[in-house]
Amino acid sequence: MSMETKPMATVQFESDAVRINGKPHILLCASLFYFRIPRAAWKERMIQLKAFGYNSIDAYFPWNYHERKEGEWDFSGERDVAAFLAAAAETGLWVVARPGPYICSEWDGGALPAYLLAKEGMKLRDNDEQFLSSVEGWFNRIMPLLKANQAGQGGTVVAVQLDNELDFYGCEDPKGYMAALRDMALGHGITVPLFACAGQGGLPQASGLTDNVVPTCNFYPDNRDPEFEEKVLHYRKTTAELGYPLLVTETNRSHYLLRRLLSCGAKLLGPYLQVSGTDFGFTNATNNWGKPLAFMTSDYDFGGMISPEGHIRQEAYEGRLLGRLIGAYGASLAESARADAPPQAWSLTGDSARVAGPHVLQLKGGGSLVFLTNLDDRDKVLSIAQASQSENPKSAFTLKAGRSLSLPFHVPLGHWGLEGMLESSTAELYMAEAQADGAAFALHTEGKGEIVLQIGTPLDARTEHATADLKGERLIISFDGDSDARCTIQLPDGRLMKLFIHDRMKALHMEGFDENGEARFGEALRYSDQPEEAAAEWKLNRFDASAPIPGPDRRTRRDDADYLERYGIYRGYAWYEATARVPAGQEVKGLLVRQGSDVISLYAGGQYAGTVTPGGASAFVPLSAFVPLSGGLADDRLVARTEIWGHSNFDDIRLPGLRLNAMKGLKGIAAVTEVRELSRNWSVCRAPDRTLRMELISPEDDGMWPVIDFGGWMTSDHPALEYYRKSFTASDEASSWTLHFEGIQSLARLFVDGTEIGAVNPFDPYIDLSPYITAGQKVQLTVFLERALGLPAGKVLLYEGVEAGGWTVSAAEEEELHEHAETMRMEASLTAFPVSLEPGETAWLHAAAVNSASGAGWRAKVAGTGLKLTVFLEGRIVGRLWLPCESDRPVLTGGSPDSFYLPGSWYTEGKGSISILLESVERGKPGRLESIQFISV
Repeated sequence: MSMETKPMATVQFESDAVRINGKPHILLCASLFYFRIPRAAWKERMIQLKAFGYNSIDAYFPWNYHERKEGEWDFSGERDVAAFLAAAAETGLWVVARPGPYICSEWDGGALPAYLLAKEGMKLRDNDEQFLSSVEGWFNRIMPLLKANQAGQGGTVVAVQLDNELDFYGCEDPKGYMAALRDMALGHGITVPLFACAGQGGLPQASGLTDNVVPTCNFYPDNRDPEFEEKVLHYRKTTAELGYPLLVTETNRSHYLLRRLLSCGAKLLGPYLQVSGTDFGFTNATNNWGKPLAFMTSDYDFGGMISPEGHIRQEAYEGRLLGRLIGAYGASLAESARADAPPQAWSLTGDSARVAGPHVLQLKGGGSLVFLTNLDDRDKVLSIAQASQSENPKSAFTLKAGRSLSLPFHVPLGHWGLEGMLESSTAELYMAEAQADGAAFALHTEGKGEIVLQIGTPLDARTEHATADLKGERLIISFDGDSDARCTIQLPDGRLMKLFIHDRMKALHMEGFDENGEARFGEALRYSDQPEEAAAEWKLNRFDASAPIPGPDRRTRRDDADYLERYGIYRGYAWYEATARVPAGQEVKGLLVRQGSDVISLYAGGQYAGTVTPGGASAFVPLSAFVPLSGGLADDRLVARTEIWGHSNFDDIRLPGLRLNAMKGLKGIAAVTEVRELSRNWSVCRAPDRTLRMELISPEDDGMWPVIDFGGWMTSDHPALEYYRKSFTASDEASSWTLHFEGIQSLARLFVDGTEIGAVNPFDPYIDLSPYITAGQKVQLTVFLERALGLPAGKVLLYEGVEAGGWTVSAAEEEELHEHAETMRMEASLTAFPVSLEPGETAWLHAAAVNSASGAGWRAKVAGTGLKLTVFLEGRIVGRLWLPCESDRPVLTGGSPDSFYLPGSWYTEGKGSISILLESVERGKPGRLESIQFISV
């Protein structure tokens, strides 16, 4: 009678190891994003990664990159997922695939298509039927591509992530949501492990602890956090109890930190963004790194191993060293177990203050790796031995500041096919290679030390800049660290054991062993930073900044302003046009933008008023200081040129525009004819607790309440809980009323005539009263204020005016903008740097550029002030920049804010057409472009 056996899975995530085709591996995994790198460079970046120690890549697959409009899919050209996965397989790299549906990645909307935002009632990233139905459309296209390229079916995809860092998001049903995503993936034939990563350690919140979904961890600590290992070991224990290995799917790029993670038993080391890139087109995001608002630069570069243009940085050599160390111990390290021995099991002497460790991994098959990390800024002299082996020699060694070492103890040489034992070494063994006549070992040291071997009585031991002394059963090899040392030992069985000992810098630049078994060394790659001539001449033409680029035939008429997504506009520029019927004789003091984002440039009567980035909140732009008009508007025409910098990639409640479901554009503009300060003479009453009391919100008699300035009541309560009341009479000729709690550092709830209309906080201090007010009426305001003593409650300002109406909306994405540039190019005139534009002025700057001599393209560095730039190469946006301003510029983060990359592969026959949209966006001061310098890549 035969028993039916279940075939072993191609990829297994087990508590002791990651196994692929039955073999254990430690996955050293670098982020490499096809959507941020020109297709012509995909394979090159992969080859670079493999050459510098990595055996795996993780790749997001952004839904909105492939479905730019609902139902319109594109997997061709630069979006060819199958070609990308095939290139990884050809290069021999495992792939950790991350198809979302949400990916974060500082990418527009976290990859959720913007059309989802306009669907009423949809709950993003949750067990919501409407959302999951949309996700199914995406999975129906991406999952078959992953299935066709997974391990065991000819490809190298070894795992598939579901969603991303869900524990940062308020998902109401993570278990149900993850189960739905899991079932979709399994239904498409995914057989490799599925996993869900936790961004802040919430494994249940991130994965739902759903069956067959492996929980993984993302860590972004201070690299020198002295208690980091303690935190990581907590998660190693937790995942082991669930039957899984510790998989660190994202972390910092420093290999110093990766070594610390390795010492805790991590089986996947995933430094995020070792390969930098570019957010081409309108794919940038807005996020919360600016406390709270920040615009992501087009340059997507956190300083990892490889620059956006493909330059190898110094950290890459650290990667190669770590990759070789992992390779030197092979399966014994891949199946190692964390030794939870008490600290007294090891004797560490010397200057051990701020030294993390010893942290010990027990190698499969015998022996240990002992990790020591210097958290200090000064070098340490240490010695270490197992406390139970007191007779062992304790040779001193140097542990450099900010370095981490892994030292072998009692490691059988059988790992490398030799007889005997490597008892101890103060030099780190980082490379080992079997050779026809034995094996060669490379070790690095920062000073003098020794290697102790138990190999019986050697037939011969020849040394250079070292000594070899046989003491009983031990062969002790001593070196001074001042010169490269070597020792060639003829073992009792006649085989040779070659030891090469050199400093760490040489280890970083070791190329390998040559055909004679000798160590070969190279030098760090160097790149020129000298500017070269790429564009022979520049041409400029200015155009009407307040006129929409698309033209009147592409305009949509609306009664009221609304968000752009509701018009089917998901990226790029849009123009809102309206009129404001200001009563005769009234002066317009300014313009109030309602709920605006991301970039809004205002023109009143054809004159520039200013550019604001409210982050989804409201903003008041005064006219008198910046618009040279004798009395308000010259005419009643208002234009708001808006730009979607990017949808938020992270859900942050501090600003409306940073919510994951936030839409872009604006909800209205009011021409403000009166600014009234209402800060004085409020009646105040102490609140007994946080429970709202209607008798205090609309009291019948408040005559005994003290009258003071808003937020000015002195109290012994902390926090102070108070009701403030004040009345005003609305203007007879206004149709718009907005309160601005300027400078508030408290939490407030506002009531109008006893009806609650909303909350106010320091990040969004505007609130629209218009729906609750009739012109000419007396209005009663009540504010329930919760304030921390010592922090200001701010001023209370009332903006009265006229709401704009008669709206038209038009838009231009990448294609329309390029068409406009090409039309204008024919009328352009020669110009020279510096180029100056008046406040609010716009222009196209054109050049015909040649490729670099190597054909790899250029890094262009821009100098100037007060300008926003949108740069096209051959019709594609390669960069959006915002040059320094004295005011009004948002925080720019994520990469270089003043340079862009021109990919050589996008030139046509060595030539490329460059067009740059220039916008002068600083109020009261001209924008100035000083220079553009090209550096060959």
